[in-house]
Amino acid sequence: MTELSRRTALRGAAGASFALAALPLLGAGTASAAPAGFPEYRFLRTAFDKSKLQYPPARREVIFPCIRGVYDKLANPLGRYYLYYAPHDAPGGICLSYADSLEGPFIEYPHNPIVKNVWKPHYDVSHVSSPHVLWHEQSRELWLYFHGENTTTRLARSKDGIHFTYDKTVLSTSMLPKGTTETSYAKVFEHDLPSRGAKYVMVFMINTTANHRGIGWGWSADGRNWTFSQTPLIRPEDVGASNIAAPTVVRRNNSTYVVYHENIEAGGNMLITEVGNDFSKRKHLGVFHAPLKGAPDNGRCAAASFGTMNGKEYMFYEAGERLKGAIAIARAV
Repeated sequence: MTELSRRTALRGAAGASFALAALPLLGAGTASAAPAGFPEYRFLRTAFDKSKLQYPPARREVIFPCIRGVYDKLANPLGRYYLYYAPHDAPGGICLSYADSLEGPFIEYPHNPIVKNVWKPHYDVSHVSSPHVLWHEQSRELWLYFHGENTTTRLARSKDGIHFTYDKTVLSTSMLPKGTTETSYAKVFEHDLPSRGAKYVMVFMINTTANHRGIGWGWSADGRNWTFSQTPLIRPEDVGASNIAAPTVVRRNNSTYVVYHENIEAGGNMLITEVGNDFSKRKHLGVFHAPLKGAPDNGRCAAASFGTMNGKEYMFYEAGERLKGAIAIARAV
């Protein structure tokens, strides 16, 4: 693949003093700017101490962060920013914490999970996980995309970001070629594709009977009804990995990119591919963000979600080994 030289582990940084203390400085390393003009993100702190969460499954692992500013969208929100996340193993459960700053401290919503693995009469599954929340301007709602089982991505909708109404299944393995075994970790973004009559794109993880995970994509005019490419957007072999997952769409310099992570055996990095504004390009640019060798990353970073506050860029991400993750906050430097 076309790859920039891999960056050494980023230096941790001691955060400012908050009610929930930032983690200490975590060693040193020389870091260079990320590809395509993106900033370098440096670890600041974990969003919260997962061991102190009230919802028991979340004390083991919390993954797939999705950060959303709601102060200008919702009436009387709990805080200026809502952070959605979930455990993965059964029963999972979509959870919420909130804060008035992207640097925290984040406070757990006391009635987690806000979406459970059983929602009669709509579904009864082993787990629900991987929340991604989109502000849908036309309906003035927050739309939650989540999976359960790993074969099915679902949509629920909310006026307050807490209480959701079930809508429908938006993606399943049956919508992709025979041999597809998983379609999960989906994220949806507003993105115009005039040639396809679309105003939204979805990126997600695909697994097949070959058991090597790649990135798929689809497009939609309304965010509810979707058409999916029958060939992967990015294959793991394209970037020298066995598995890639948890994609997100980002824009910079009038172009469009997909950020995703590779398996820890391949390096545990987040990688970046330029797909262009019409998703026809495949320019693999290498490492977007390298994990810290020590806590909380322990050699693996994944599932990025981005936000901006007071002109400063932030990245929330899943830190740590699979099924042992914490939610970390990094800040552009």
